[in-house]
Amino acid sequence: MNARYGSGDQAEFWSGGAGNAWVDAQAMLDRLFQPVEALIVDAVTEAAPEQVLDVGCGTGGTTLAAARRLDPIGRCTGIDISEPMIAAARARAELESLPARFVRADAETYDFHPASFDMTISRFGIMFFADPVRAFANLCRASRAGATLGLVAWRSAAENPFMTTAERAAAPLLPNLPRREEEGPGQFAFGDRDRVHRILEESGWRAIDIRPVDLPCVLPETDLPAYLTRFGPVGRALDGADERTRAEVLRAIRPAFGPFLLRSEVRFTAACWMIAARAPAD
Repeated sequence: MNARYGSGDQAEFWSGGAGNAWVDAQAMLDRLFQPVEALIVDAVTEAAPEQVLDVGCGTGGTTLAAARRLDPIGRCTGIDISEPMIAAARARAELESLPARFVRADAETYDFHPASFDMTISRFGIMFFADPVRAFANLCRASRAGATLGLVAWRSAAENPFMTTAERAAAPLLPNLPRREEEGPGQFAFGDRDRVHRILEESGWRAIDIRPVDLPCVLPETDLPAYLTRFGPVGRALDGADERTRAEVLRAIRPAFGPFLLRSEVRFTAACWMIAARAPAD
């Protein structure tokens, strides 16, 4: 789950409490979505690019995994709108001395040097653009002739019940719970395959291939309280809430996760799209 994009309130949101939550939970989220990271890094290995762009890179987990795989023949650049997440990513790269750099900017409007990248990747970082066609056209201009995409995005909310269980259970306690918008910006903005294909086609990408993938994810049960109260609409509604309110909401929603519990672990399937495409050869 890397960073998200948009403008205005999106920039403010992801540089505030939401961004800090992702930084605090960096290790937990990287472990949780390791199967997604592996899928993307395998695609990077197959393409063997010299210059990779990671869109919505968040705290840099996927960027750095790709950099490890490509070192010393390739370099990676991560871009994200969140100030705290980019700061965390830079610190991680420096600690490991990896060939990766990080830019705090909105990929929809950032002035990339034309034809800079051989491959663009993203782990859940592309569904938050204010204008997705404009954003992917900008990424196409930043790509070299024949450059590839290797992106993972969520399918629909209906196919990802784990991701919406908390808000359904918390609704009676949180009347001001933020509502999800079907076509975003938001987690499930790319849930409609035909819409994703249309966005890529209209923005100049070719050889578009969008395939469903179902990835098993595991979370220690001990991490579930933090996950439930800091992320998604429930986390947003509880931002700044006192501990009593948090505890009350947690007691109300935790039983709803019984179907996902197996012994001491939370297990669910991430229903995603693996999205591939190519920049025009000419």
